[in-house]
Order: sequence, then C-alpha cells, then structure tokens
Amino acid sequence: MYSLPQFKEKDPEVIKAFMRQNSFAMLIGSMNGIPVATQVPLLIEEREGKFFLLGHVMRNTDHHKALESNSNVLCVFTGSHTYVSASWYTAPQNASTWNYMSVHARGQVQFVGQGELLSILERTTRHYENNDESPASYHNLPEDYVQRLSQAIVGFEIEVTAIDHVFKLSQNRDQRSYENIIGELDKGDAEAKGIADEMKQRQHSLFKHS
Repeated sequence: MYSLPQFKEKDPEVIKAFMRQNSFAMLIGSMNGIPVATQVPLLIEEREGKFFLLGHVMRNTDHHKALESNSNVLCVFTGSHTYVSASWYTAPQNASTWNYMSVHARGQVQFVGQGELLSILERTTRHYENNDESPASYHNLPEDYVQRLSQAIVGFEIEVTAIDHVFKLSQNRDQRSYENIIGELDKGDAEAKGIADEMKQRQHSLFKHS
C-alpha cells in the first residue's frame, strides 16, 4: 500500500465509516500461490473490542475453494478516485497524480453454519434494501426459495487482524494548489466531484493556521 504519513486519517471512526459507506469490497485470497478475488457486499460489526466482516460467496467456486485452503484474506474497500493534473499546481513542474481513498483489512476467514448464514442473509438484505415492506425483503421471500438459495452459497466471518488505509487527497500541496484542485475537480464527473467534496471537508483542518 502507498503509505505516507500525510495521507493518513487520524480518527479511526472516520475509517470505519468509510468502510461502511463502501462495503461492496474486493475479497482477496490465494490457493496454491495463485491469487483469487471476488467482490462481495460485507456487513461490518464490532463485538467485544474486535472487528468482524460478514458475507457470503457461491459454493464450490474458485474463491470458495481458496478460502477453504487458506484462511488468510485481504478485503479492499475503495471509494471515489480521480486524476489530478500537475497543471493545477502553483508549481506545475511536478508529476501529475491520482487522488483516491482505500482501506485494506486483513484477517482470518471462518465459515459459519446454516443458522448463521441465514442470519447474514437477513441482515444483509435488511441493510441494503432498507425497507421492510419491500417484496425483496428477506422476510417477504418464499421460504422454499430461501432454502434453495442457501444451499448454493456459504456464509463466512472474517476476524480483522489489521487495518491500513490511504486517503490521498492532495494533503501535501500548498493552499492555493489545494483550492485550484478542488475547483478543477468540481468541473469533472461524479468521481471527481466526490474527491472534491472529501477535500473540502478537510480543507479547514489542513490550513487553519494560514
């Protein structure tokens, strides 16, 4: 991970909030030295001072077999990202770059039983559907359908052992360059505007003494 002090967030709650807001994460494992990855929606829980990620994958796929053979996994949570042109700096004779936000969570995966799998499905649907009256709500699905579905997937829980992150948002630039970058990104697409919004939130704390 591209890890420099100026691109670190000091408040761990901000990092956790980012993970929850970007919970469709890349789950990475390996089997026989070959990396395997899949993107999955994850539930994020804290219990007794520990941090857990819960989800499910299709049964008997490469990622299922990889998780069975090697319990060490990496989950990558990513948000908006965008190109930043050096022409926006007060001193443009520098390299252009990319602004982005990413959190890496490492841990040990453990498969869960049928009862916990159904609980994960119920909680996942409730979280993302966000409407108990929806016909797609877990409680409104036919029981035989849920049972058939649950036979095709496996539930898992990851106890997180380490979290690292990069919130690279031009914190290493002078105030005028920083403001120029925000102004240019505000003219861009949704990704660029998302990064501009993140930079605006940090602007006062970065330059409060100027």
